[in-house]
Amino acid sequence: MRLSKYEKETIILTSEGEETVSIYTFNASLKRRLAEYSKKYPEIAKLVRWTAEGSVTYVLEKSRVSVRLLPPYSEERRRAAQALGKKYGISSDKNHAEQVSA
Repeated sequence: MRLSKYEKETIILTSEGEETVSIYTFNASLKRRLAEYSKKYPEIAKLVRWTAEGSVTYVLEKSRVSVRLLPPYSEERRRAAQALGKKYGISSDKNHAEQVSA
């Protein structure tokens, strides 16, 4: 059975009392990054489980994981990004991106 995109979750799990973080994900980019990191630093990050459906679970030292929250673009910054995109032929329009990749 094939999972929908809504069923393909990423879960980052830890508690205040633990020294590790468990990351369960279907996200291809995150899976690749975790695989590369665990190969480079096997004492810090370990693959502990994978499934036929395509998920992986890694356990990492908590001190190696951070969450970065970015503020939204100001209207001025948004206009500047749009101008650069137009200048170089880059569109934020989803339909345009799908047409280009097809």
